[in-house]
Parts: sequence; C-alpha cells; structure tokens
Amino acid sequence: MFGFHDLPKLLFSLLFVLPLVSAIHHLGHSIMAILFGGRVDFTIGKGKTIFRWKKIKIKSIYFLDSFCVYGKLKYDNRFTHACVYAGGAIANLVSIFIVNALIIFDVFSPNLFSYQFVYFSVYYLVFSLLPVKFSETTSSDGRAIYDALRYGKITCNPD
Repeated sequence: MFGFHDLPKLLFSLLFVLPLVSAIHHLGHSIMAILFGGRVDFTIGKGKTIFRWKKIKIKSIYFLDSFCVYGKLKYDNRFTHACVYAGGAIANLVSIFIVNALIIFDVFSPNLFSYQFVYFSVYYLVFSLLPVKFSETTSSDGRAIYDALRYGKITCNPD
C-alpha cells in the first residue's frame, strides 16, 4: 500500500530516475542522427530555458519531457531514418545492459536506483516500439520505423 513514507521514493523516481531515462532515450535519437550527418537540437524539459550550451537546452521543468529535433541527414534514406527512430530504444536497451553488467561484476549492488532505472528503461523501450499513430503528425518510434521502411515516410522529429 502506498503511504506517506513512500513519498521520498516517488519524488526520487519522478525528479531523477524518469528524467534520466527519458534523456538517455532522446540522446539515443540524437546520437544516431549525428552519426548519419544530421544536425540536432536536444532539449531536456519544458518551460523556460535555464541553461543553453550549443544545441543543448535544459528547461525549468526538466523532469517533464525530453526531445530532439534533427534536420536533413547527410546519408538520407529509409534505413538511416529508421535507425534514428530506433536510436532511443537502442540507447535504453544498452543502458539496461550496462546497469545489469555493473551489478553482475559487483561494481555496485542492486538498489532502488538500479531497479527503478531498469523498470523505467524497459517501459520506454517497450512502449516506444509499439507501432502507434498518435495523431496525423505524431507517431511512436515503432510506427515511425515502420513508415520509414515500408513507405519511405520521413519526419525529422522522432518522439
């Protein structure tokens, strides 16, 4: 049963772990876009910009969302765009393996952070790959991958 004693864990999850998992996911999209010659704007959060460095912005409500926007790719084809769309899920999967490897090799022991980090990462991985169309202009990563490979439909804004 959830009680007041659980509030610190909840705040830790919502203000630290979930934003970190979201940032890793969108960093995965960004890295893939950069690998294929695209320019990327990477934003963490919503609201007023409180920090800016080159193409990276951190907003005042940093825990709400992260996103990346990429421009035309130097290597511009169906496969490269599908890789950019898959980059977020790949980054989440890699981060899960890294955390588990660190635990297996006794670099650190399982704790609240590692459990929540892996759970949220699996959540992002699974739900981002479901092929869902949210609106006429917005789709899940899974749907964007499908549309890019099947129809050559490209949107330069994963997530």
